[in-house]
Amino acid sequence: MEEELQLNISEAKKRTESAFKYLLDTFWPAVYNYQLKQAQSENDAEDISIQTFSKAFDRINTYDEKHSFQTWLIAISKNVYIDLLRKKNISITTDTSKEQEEQAYLVVDENPTPEDKIITEQNLAELLKNIKKIKPKYQEVIHLRYFQELSYKEISIKISEPMSNVKVKLLRAKKLLAGIIKDSK
Repeated sequence: MEEELQLNISEAKKRTESAFKYLLDTFWPAVYNYQLKQAQSENDAEDISIQTFSKAFDRINTYDEKHSFQTWLIAISKNVYIDLLRKKNISITTDTSKEQEEQAYLVVDENPTPEDKIITEQNLAELLKNIKKIKPKYQEVIHLRYFQELSYKEISIKISEPMSNVKVKLLRAKKLLAGIIKDSK
């Protein structure tokens, strides 16, 4: 497990999407549950978790292997939550620099993931029915990416969120949708 984690952290530092997906899948529950206790709202906990992974992926090269990856993520998550409290604003947004936006383009978009395969095997009517079972914010990014075929940058502009948030939302949405599809079989 530790070896696999270190390998995926190394690959994430090279901007490999499958490594980002592994880290998101592995650590989402810990970050989300931590935020659920802090924010006491499922929506806020999800938004803060998305922003946490977005920031972590933008700054993955600053991670020091001397420390636990989960602890590093929780520290980022705690700071995101504190920022939210300071702003006293319901909507959570981050400002990203041009350099961070350019870095987001370097993430390799590998084809297709297991979730993509499951989703594409569905007929359209079933797929649309299953998409309606996920939260609206995830439905939106799925529709924009796969039905309107918008790029990450176009989606980022359309929903007024940083591109790194869009990528994390899409990874999360695909995982949730694939789980719903598997359960309905």
